[in-house]
Amino acid sequence: MRAAVLHEIGQDKLEILDDVEAVGFGPGRVRIRVRATGLCHSDLSAMSGVLPQPAPFVPGHEGAGEIIEVGEGVTRVKPGDRVVVCWLPACGVCPACRRGQTELCLAGFMNAGTPNFRRPGGDLFGFAGTGTFTEEVVVDAGSAVPIPDDVPFDIAALIGCGVTTGLGAALNTADVEAGSSVAVIGCGGVGVSAIQGARLKGAAEIVAVDPVAARREAALKFGATEAVSPEGLADAKQRITGGEGFDYVFEVVGRSATARTAYEATRRGGTLVVVGAGAMDDFLQLNMFELFFDEKRILPSMYGGGDVLRSYERTIALWRAGRIDLAGLITHRVPLAEINEALDQMRTGAALRTCIEI
Repeated sequence: MRAAVLHEIGQDKLEILDDVEAVGFGPGRVRIRVRATGLCHSDLSAMSGVLPQPAPFVPGHEGAGEIIEVGEGVTRVKPGDRVVVCWLPACGVCPACRRGQTELCLAGFMNAGTPNFRRPGGDLFGFAGTGTFTEEVVVDAGSAVPIPDDVPFDIAALIGCGVTTGLGAALNTADVEAGSSVAVIGCGGVGVSAIQGARLKGAAEIVAVDPVAARREAALKFGATEAVSPEGLADAKQRITGGEGFDYVFEVVGRSATARTAYEATRRGGTLVVVGAGAMDDFLQLNMFELFFDEKRILPSMYGGGDVLRSYERTIALWRAGRIDLAGLITHRVPLAEINEALDQMRTGAALRTCIEI
């Protein structure tokens, strides 16, 4: 079967190969025919080495498709079922799951070190234990979440990561207060989803911050009340908050420099939500006095900061009701053979989300 493969960390191009085999099928596992997958910035981060990932590997973790085959003991899904791929399934029994913090379950991460694919040259890993830039993938049954028939595969794919992460940051992690002021730094697919979440919660002012003009324009269509370049953030802070700072600031880039900017844009007593996934050697510097004196809350948000399955259901309900726009997030579509074009669209900021149709 075909798959897009990164041979070595640091390469910026994927190779489309047709001799890849999905492996690992057995008890408790399912085989999925991937129909659509989104390109998330985390895929680029894994390719560049910002996020740890063994290579060679098949990127992609934001996918949807249909069940081809189920292993022994699998009862939740059956062949023919439509599913979204959950790259961080909850085991249900670990301390985090028992506390209700299923997004912190480490069971899914354990799969990242086991090869998902094989080709004549050797084993291949799947990014985040999945690897959806391929025609088929084998995953734990918990990673295959059933979706209703009225949810298209491309919409379902977005729910698998970016939309759930961005919406959840506003709805779960920050729990944005109605009438508040919000700034979102980084307005790709996840950032725009955070904007939609802040709008749903009734934020009065939502400032989108991004260096790419097209993304700023898009952010306005999704609920931002104003969109500025990074250089315009200080002026927006002064005009909108009288220089005090925003009630909530979302950092959706994953870099210490923007996190520091976000901290400074947050008012005393306000909330900084760290959504972007950054590198282990990129350190955010804060002094102990400002931490104490400013009393700003710093809240990391992992996969939307809430129960993933409930978040999926909520997102579908909001989409059905017309309260959020998911189709509009897909600005580009390409076949798997043109995956490198999709990578360029992500790197330049030309795309909010590119759907790879498989």
